[in-house]
Amino acid sequence: MENISSDFAVKVLQEDADRIKRLIRNQTNSLCIAQCKAFEEVVDTQMYGFSRQVFFAEKVGILKQGEGQRMLSELEAELNRLYTELYETRQDLTDTGWEA
Repeated sequence: MENISSDFAVKVLQEDADRIKRLIRNQTNSLCIAQCKAFEEVVDTQMYGFSRQVFFAEKVGILKQGEGQRMLSELEAELNRLYTELYETRQDLTDTGWEA
């Protein structure tokens, strides 16, 4: 069996993280997200799967302690940004008399 370099493993994990970030960023219709539980479920599933990959990579020594947490934190920040925008959009609509 051939050894996998740590750099290669980190690159693969970063590609997965970037894919999840694109999924989150591509949700341009914030009003749809408010009504769409499927989006939340997809993101939750993706985040959970990625967190398990990160945990495994840290456990076997492919990732340095904290490196995986940084990747997860970046994804969570991106998701929080999306939900903050959603909340602000809904507040603006409510303030103007529109219902979201």
